[in-house]
Amino acid sequence: MKLLKEGYKTVEKIAGPLLFVSKVARGGIGEIVKIESNFGEDYGQILQIVDDLCVIQVFGETMGLAPNNTVVWLERDVVKIPLGIALQGRILNGRAMPIDGEGPISCIEKWAPIQGNAINPWRRKSPHEFIETGISTIDLMNTLVKGQKLPIFTGSGLPADKLAAQIVKYARTPATSADSSPFMVVFAALGITQREASYFREAFRESGAIYRGVFFFNLAGDPSIERILTPRMALTVAEYFAFEKGYDVLVVLTDMLHYCEALREISSAREEIPGRRGFPSYMYSDLASIYERAGCISGIKGSITQIPIVTMPDDDLTHPVPDLTGYITEGQIVMDRELHGKGIYPPIDVLSSLSRLMNKGIGEGSTVPEHRALSDQLYAAYGRFKDLVRLKTIIGEEGLTPTEMSYLSFGEKFESEFVNQGERRRSLDETLEHAWNCLLTLPKDELHRLPVNLIDEVMLKRGTKA
Repeated sequence: MKLLKEGYKTVEKIAGPLLFVSKVARGGIGEIVKIESNFGEDYGQILQIVDDLCVIQVFGETMGLAPNNTVVWLERDVVKIPLGIALQGRILNGRAMPIDGEGPISCIEKWAPIQGNAINPWRRKSPHEFIETGISTIDLMNTLVKGQKLPIFTGSGLPADKLAAQIVKYARTPATSADSSPFMVVFAALGITQREASYFREAFRESGAIYRGVFFFNLAGDPSIERILTPRMALTVAEYFAFEKGYDVLVVLTDMLHYCEALREISSAREEIPGRRGFPSYMYSDLASIYERAGCISGIKGSITQIPIVTMPDDDLTHPVPDLTGYITEGQIVMDRELHGKGIYPPIDVLSSLSRLMNKGIGEGSTVPEHRALSDQLYAAYGRFKDLVRLKTIIGEEGLTPTEMSYLSFGEKFESEFVNQGERRRSLDETLEHAWNCLLTLPKDELHRLPVNLIDEVMLKRGTKA
């Protein structure tokens, strides 16, 4: 039997975005409420229930509300989002309302709760298959795999927005068979400025990426609760396209630091005991409820892959947000301030980056047989270059051997040609070509991690071309 709506005039206090309502019967956590006052109507969500006291997060402004002129109605429903194939190509705000001027969403197939359904561990399939981002340092050295969650850690002032837009524009799954799943992107920007929103909108429209994705823009001036809801709405859309329509969906979330700061703001208003740096003690499980919605399900064609972007305050990897993100996800891509200072884009520090599931999506039948060996050789050579740069500052260039000098040449070429690809997309073949260009600056007997016959074959081909 459907419960009737109930109204309460028992608002005890208003603290920031929160209402504290007493004597509430049969309220539920996550339930939607309608708030009526002299200023009109608004909506909110029940965050906490202690005995008969409800803590309600208001979606809009609380300025002007007073306990004696506010009525709270229980709606007997939870936050839901409309789902349908017509969502593709649309730009929505943090409440899933269209903001692209294209009118309301048509052909709604159903409404679904934004909390989603947990993937049954028994049916969760191991991430597999290569996703090509068009970025050499990711595709060859920190490969993204279907079903993986691979964050990008960035610092203030680094071009993370540009990198996010580039991934959205160029990411794709190579068509390995006739029954390959269609590919799409769900992009959610959290706490961005109007200028950033305009940049993303224009970048996606100019490249045509707008037609193969769904986009959520939550602005910095929007209520904190919308920042909490937006990634969950984006993932609910991703689950619909992946597990009901058979798409391989890449979800890009930027910036998760803004999400966690909104979580901290709400926690502070609730007067909860703070954890590290004021963030709530439950932030780990809260982030896990977002990140763990990535994956593949046995017997279902689609997949969800996540790239959350996280800003590190003061470039501190031990800050609670990147720290906890690293515990939940399967690796990280790290942007480097020194490379950015050299004018290198994208400024990805490969030595600090890692894709723990890389081996599941590379090799024969996925990319190329020599993928792992080539990546290992690049890592080893670039690590040696970094050591020699430090040694050179102590003993000078004159104290280095010819072999050590070749490593310095390799490192400079690796940064200027391989890492520094600019904003253009590189296919995997182009990436491999640039990798060999760098490695062949070293003596052949220094390429310990590559098969000798492979080196000879590549050198022969290049000699023939020459």
